[in-house]
Amino acid sequence: MTFDYPQTRRDDTVENLHGWEIADPFRWLEDADAPETADWVRRQNDVTDQHLAELADRGWFTKTMAAIVHRPRAGVPQKSGGRYFVSRNDGSQNQDVWYTADSLAELLEGGRVVVDPNTFSADGTDSLSTFTVSDDGRYFAYAVSEGGSDWQTFRLLNLVTGEPVEDASIQTKFSEAGWLPDSSSYVYADFPHSGHAAGTQTDSLGGPKLRWHRVGRDTSRDRVLLEFPENDKLMFFTEVSADHQFLIASIVQGTESRNRVWVYRLGDEDGRSTVSDPIKLIDDPVAEFSFVRSAGSRLYFSTDLGAPRGRIVSVDLDTFTATGALDLVEVVPERAGTLLGAQAVGEALVTVSLQDAQPVLTRYDRSGVELGRLDIPGGALVEINGRPGDPEGFVGMSSVTAPTVAYRFDADTGEVTELPGLVRGDTSTFAPPHLRHERRAATSKDGTEVPYFLIGRADLDRSRPHPTLLYGYGGFKVPVLADYRPGWSGWLAAGGVLAIANLRGGGEFGTSWYEDGRLTHKQNVFDDFIAVAEHLKTSGVTTTEQLALHGRSNGGLLVGATMTQRPDLAAVALPMVGVLDLLRFHRFTIGAARISDYGNPDDPDQFLDAVAYSPLHNVVEGTAYPATLVMTGDHDDRVVPLHSHKFTAALQQAHAGATPVLTRIEVATGHGAGKPTALVVAEWADLLAFAAHHTGLHPSEDASVQA
Repeated sequence: MTFDYPQTRRDDTVENLHGWEIADPFRWLEDADAPETADWVRRQNDVTDQHLAELADRGWFTKTMAAIVHRPRAGVPQKSGGRYFVSRNDGSQNQDVWYTADSLAELLEGGRVVVDPNTFSADGTDSLSTFTVSDDGRYFAYAVSEGGSDWQTFRLLNLVTGEPVEDASIQTKFSEAGWLPDSSSYVYADFPHSGHAAGTQTDSLGGPKLRWHRVGRDTSRDRVLLEFPENDKLMFFTEVSADHQFLIASIVQGTESRNRVWVYRLGDEDGRSTVSDPIKLIDDPVAEFSFVRSAGSRLYFSTDLGAPRGRIVSVDLDTFTATGALDLVEVVPERAGTLLGAQAVGEALVTVSLQDAQPVLTRYDRSGVELGRLDIPGGALVEINGRPGDPEGFVGMSSVTAPTVAYRFDADTGEVTELPGLVRGDTSTFAPPHLRHERRAATSKDGTEVPYFLIGRADLDRSRPHPTLLYGYGGFKVPVLADYRPGWSGWLAAGGVLAIANLRGGGEFGTSWYEDGRLTHKQNVFDDFIAVAEHLKTSGVTTTEQLALHGRSNGGLLVGATMTQRPDLAAVALPMVGVLDLLRFHRFTIGAARISDYGNPDDPDQFLDAVAYSPLHNVVEGTAYPATLVMTGDHDDRVVPLHSHKFTAALQQAHAGATPVLTRIEVATGHGAGKPTALVVAEWADLLAFAAHHTGLHPSEDASVQA
């Protein structure tokens, strides 16, 4: 079968980079607002839609994904400002609705609606990305994202009256409103910008500022608490201690896994908060520090300083202020598991650690004495909520086929109670298949053992190979677990096998595992992925003709690099919202933040590392590539769609095989967060139908879908 791809204009753009002549014939596709780009997107989608419409099992996957995604669901409760909050979806709504109640019992009975994001836009593409509540329970500050953009706008609601609060319009990203103790002012990250189109190049407007805003005042009067005008790659994350003594600012360069910590003392003057000058507790970013709690003048942090798998330490701020010496006291030492973080609940410290990439929750007292584990099952932690001084906490866990199961726990006693009453509605539209989980490992090129999860229906005949979807990420110290993604249930119900790889560059096995998969070691990640793919084949799980590779964002880079290095490895490649042009990624929107993992292409040595694996620059004319579906959203300002556009154009012109190279470009969606459920259904149905068709997976009509 041959495919009549839309014609893509090539131009003669060539750039000299460090003595290399780099052709960039599709650079014009970087202009997301150009009519020619819009026309190209339309024509590409037309061809893709035609192919997808011809797939025999697309209807089955659409029906199945609708049953999966439209199941009623609920999030994890949290207590803020003396109230309980939780998100719910009755299964028919594009966006989750937020509810509140004065007691947990009332919340379980239903509660009352605080905000319904389904009213934000007619097409359901605007979403609520974060919210915070003032300590007095009066103000509810929520952030609205339009069309999946990282940019968001704060809105205020009076929880007492239920009415909107008139306030200045504040646009930010990667930030929430951090309420100060007076409950009438908050801090936020102010990023300078001249617009937020998905193709916007980074501009030299200076670095972000940490600002202090008082409700009802114009933003021109907002005090600047922290800024680095010369550095536009810094990010600020803040937290107010539960005892209202401190504002802790974590300052991080892009996506580095190490940070500075500056502390501001908070006071009160005539009922209004005061903020001191910063105390630069950690001003040399040599390790990762995450604030856990304060107790008097003592601050507790989780850190990987001197502990690649993490530990908890404390420091006395008064002593530091007097002496300047950072005297860290170890509270919970490094253990065999990888410490992901800790939450202070009541008088306890609840740690979340990974043991062989599976979550374990453990309680400690403030001196580090272990109090016992919380017996909460699940493949991945969704969320943990709680505060010092209140032993009531909440945890959400997910599994491959269950998005969130919420539990209440008592940090003092360790008692755990499941909260099934949070979900309201009929969940029987889809019955997840009974599964068999295994842990296996492959050996990478350099001899490193690379573990992976192998999951399939319990009734599969394991004596023969099956179509298999291999998923990976391998970057930014992000752990990849056996967690929930809507498409997993659809693929498994259809009879496919799922493999989830724990690649270097991730956070499953500590800082050393991460360091071995970034910068000059980035090739290890691709070698690990290839090793898992080969192990799946040599162990009889699947064959080349039945294997599909999938990853999103940094995982999209993973798939792009793997398929260009080993076009013979698999039958299908599914790079989604991927970083695919490693020579220009840092020039657009927040792209420069990824220099931590990819290096800086403006540096001659780091350029050589990047060009060696950049998917766009390793497409070879006349090569038979796997059947490929490149996926992106036209409002993605995290990984701008130009990556997918240019890669698609290059592949289509170079591809010598009979299988298709197509792209699926969603309109009015971004990197993924806040995507309406209707589009989630369509996206997964198309991805799975494409993968199934080109790996030979044919689901039967008996598969778990009820009327």
